[in-house]
Parts: sequence; C-alpha cells; structure tokens
Amino acid sequence: MGEWGFLSSLLDAVQEHSPMVGRFWLVVMLLFRILVLATVGSDVFEDEQEEFVCNTQQPGCKPVCYDAAFPISHYRFLVFHIVVLSAPAALFVIFAVHQAAKPGGGGGHDQRARRLQPFYVGSVVARIAAELGFLLGQALLYGFRVQPLFVCRRRPCPHRVDCFVSRPTEKTVFIHFYFVVGLVSALLSLAELAHLLRKSPPPRTGCCPRPQERGTAPGQPAEPPSANSARGDLTV
Repeated sequence: MGEWGFLSSLLDAVQEHSPMVGRFWLVVMLLFRILVLATVGSDVFEDEQEEFVCNTQQPGCKPVCYDAAFPISHYRFLVFHIVVLSAPAALFVIFAVHQAAKPGGGGGHDQRARRLQPFYVGSVVARIAAELGFLLGQALLYGFRVQPLFVCRRRPCPHRVDCFVSRPTEKTVFIHFYFVVGLVSALLSLAELAHLLRKSPPPRTGCCPRPQERGTAPGQPAEPPSANSARGDLTV
C-alpha cells in the first residue's frame, strides 16, 4: 500500500476544486479502484505467468503461448489505467499550486476558482476520454471472460499445445467488477462535466462601457447654458 500513498494524497487535493459529484468520483477511485487493486488484485494476478501451464516441454513454447494469451498482463494494464486516469488531476493540482504561488496569483477564493475552472473542465474531459479508451481496450484485449483453456499454435511449438490458466473464474469475476466500476466512474465524470458546464458563468457581452448620460462629469466645470435654452427659460 505504500506505493499508492502519494497518488492517493494527490487525488485528495483535487477535492478542493471539485463539486459534489466529483467527490463521489474520487471516492470510487480511491476505494473501489486503488484499494481493491492494491489488496485483492495483486493476489489474484501475481502467479499469472508461473501458473500458466502448457502440455509440452519444448523450450520457448510456454513464453510464446503466454504472450499470445495475454499480450499485456491484467494487473499491469489496470495499474496503467489508474495512472493515466490520475494524470489529468495531478497536472491540474500542479497548475493550481503554481498559480497560487505566483505574485498576486492568490486573490480571493471565488476569483481564483473562476480562473481555474476552465483548466479543471479540461482535466475532466481528458479523464473521460482516458476512461472510455481503457474500457474499450479492456473489452478488445481480454473480453469479459477468462477462458480456462488456451490453444496455442505458435512457433517454436512443434504442434498444437493446450495451455491452462490458473483461477479463471476468480479472474473473470474481478474483470467484471472492474469493468462495472469503470462504467460507474465514466458516468460520474460525465455528470460532473454537465454540472460544470451548466454552472459556468455566462460570457460577458459588449466591450465598452455605456456612454455617460447627459450631465456633468465629476471634476469638470458645468457647461454654460445655450442661447436657445436661455430664451426658453425667459418665455412666459
């Protein structure tokens, strides 16, 4: 769990700028992804390659068949997924800290929040793109079921080789759980983006101040009355 501490603290710093739905996403990320992967996922997939058994003694056949069955290890794929999802939030926190440290960059809380909101919206958009991309990649690479038997016909295997995967049912349940959590996370991110776009301030219209009404500007002498107005005042 020690290697996840820095990432968890970095994500926790994002909640200062997040609405309520964004904090729900943070809870899902910390509890159902980082915590589950660090405690359960490592035990499920740690013996993935050692327990991958093939019915041949041909040198080099087993590594080739394992590479064909799992182009990317499940565990490494999920860890990389979490790192990519956390990257936009981490970049936003670094940018926010940099802006606050600049001379005169602090300002009021509301002013600083309005200045940072476009960058936070950009980080949410990048998070949604990464989420959907990894969900699609997981479906294409592994599907939704880990088969207990993998038939390998790659060289240097001399013939058809049957290879057996360890704990296929447990891995299938874990993949289903993680895919559902990914869908929930994507929906929360979409809801957060809709909330941010709806609550964003409307753009300012016009670029110039309204002309001053007839009257005397402060600090200027009063304009003498015209002849017409003087005649009108004298008319009975």
